[in-house]
Amino acid sequence: MSEVLSDTVLLYMKARKFHWNVSGNSFMELHKLFERHYEALDTAMDEIAERISKLGFLVPGTLAEFVKGSSLKETPGKNPDQIGMIKELLKDHETVIVALRKGIDDCEDRFKDKGSADFLTGLIQEHETLAWTLRRYLH
Repeated sequence: MSEVLSDTVLLYMKARKFHWNVSGNSFMELHKLFERHYEALDTAMDEIAERISKLGFLVPGTLAEFVKGSSLKETPGKNPDQIGMIKELLKDHETVIVALRKGIDDCEDRFKDKGSADFLTGLIQEHETLAWTLRRYLH
C-alpha cells in the first residue's frame, strides 16, 4: 500500500505542476482537466493513507519516502508542451494501473486480504477513468 500511496503522490504532483504550467490554445480546458485529476488523486491519497493505517502500518509522509517508494519518475526542470503533458500523465496512470493489478493479485493470492483487493479495484477504476480522459485528447 505504501507504494500505491507513493505513486499517487508523485502523480498528484505532476498533475499540479501541469495545472500550474499549462499554456497554449487549450489552456483553460487543460487547466481544468489537470485540476480534476489532482483533486481525484488528492482524495485517493487520503483514502490510501487511511487504508495503510487501518492495516496497522505507519503511513509514509515525507517527499523523500514518496520518491523512493514510487515506480514513477519525476522530471525536474522540464515542462513539456500540452501533448507532452497529456502523454506523461497517461503513461503514469497506465503504470499505476499495472501496479494495482499486481497488487490486487497479491492481496487475493498471497495475503488473502479481500478488503484491500476490493479497495485497489476501486482505485484502478478511478485511474482507468482518468487515463481514458487523457487518451481522448490523443485520438
